[in-house]
Amino acid sequence: MSDLEKGMRRLKWAETHMPVLAEIRERFKKERPLEGLKVGMALHTEAKTGILAITLADAGAKIRLASCNPLSTDDSVALALRECYKMEVYAKKGETQQEYYDNLNKVLDMSPDLIIDDGADLITILHTTRTDVLKNVRGANEETTTGVVRLKALAADGKLKFPVIAVNDAKMKFLFDNRYGTGQSTFDGWMNATNLLVAGKKVVVAGYGWCGRGIAMRAKGLGASVIVTEVDPVRAIEAKLDGFEVMRMTDAVREADAVLTATGCKEVVSAEHFKLMKDGCILGNAGHFDNEIDKNALDTLSVGKEKVRESVDEYKFKDGRKMYLIADGRLMNLAAGQGHPAEIMDTSFATQALAIEYLAKNWKCMESQVYAVPEDMDTKIAEIKLRTMNVSIDSLTDEQKKYMSGWEEGT
Repeated sequence: MSDLEKGMRRLKWAETHMPVLAEIRERFKKERPLEGLKVGMALHTEAKTGILAITLADAGAKIRLASCNPLSTDDSVALALRECYKMEVYAKKGETQQEYYDNLNKVLDMSPDLIIDDGADLITILHTTRTDVLKNVRGANEETTTGVVRLKALAADGKLKFPVIAVNDAKMKFLFDNRYGTGQSTFDGWMNATNLLVAGKKVVVAGYGWCGRGIAMRAKGLGASVIVTEVDPVRAIEAKLDGFEVMRMTDAVREADAVLTATGCKEVVSAEHFKLMKDGCILGNAGHFDNEIDKNALDTLSVGKEKVRESVDEYKFKDGRKMYLIADGRLMNLAAGQGHPAEIMDTSFATQALAIEYLAKNWKCMESQVYAVPEDMDTKIAEIKLRTMNVSIDSLTDEQKKYMSGWEEGT
């Protein structure tokens, strides 16, 4: 009962701080745009995701939910969704790899009409081992950068079998979720995992995309000296002009007190880097998959491994050095923290809700490719968000609109 009450409190708290999704939910209750449709979801199963699932259920959908990461489930929320909302939830914190894929397959056993994915594992399974349910799928949304990259590659190979909306690439998602959400929640995970100071440390941030920008910004705000590593010369210049040191990883790790990855690529921190790190370096990942920090190399190079805190493993090396890995190299903001703030996920999941409604209405005239979120949808969500924040902005006059769209009138 205590876990159930905890889950309900967390759902209620998230709901209170997600006014954009609440406004959409009220319309969905009246219009029921998803009436009779089955929606299969693979998202981090925690409170904000729970409010999205409830919103889609209020729109008339039957929901089946699994986690998109073995360590990111809030068990109290999963319990509350099952017991109080009678929702089919197949997720728990600490899933084995077999349990993780079994749960994704349970979502597909429903033969969903629509998919909401995070990281594209569910969609990948659909295109490989579960082609038996492909014929019923009308379309999907993808939540994260890693998933969008995978799906664009699938589409480029001509193998994508239904339309996918790249929710991650919506302005009201990546500009805020990826930057401010990841920036804050990464250090929520840091504090929960380590209970160590950030100020005064040299923190290496691998990747200066929107997630890396957010992490670097927050690390600097907490008093760290930040070094950025990049493979993109344009982003490297941006990091330099934003006031950060920019180095190759082989140089940066020699100075690092902590290395945080957010690239979407594999083996960003590898054996050659572990050999150069100083004693006590803390390693954490905010990218979707647990392959950015090479755990196999850590195991091979170390002579012993010990869990020193609930979410921290200590690796001992022959020369006496110790390295510390947060949350087994998985998403530290969810595996060791509570994920992005509710106000941030409000706009991300409002985009998910409107995009799934768009698919339900328009899938017949859409091709099997990756689509951008319609611009007017982004604008609508921004307008609602401003209204809930009690913020008013200007609008162009007719004369200004004419000027902005013409070419004859100059100074």
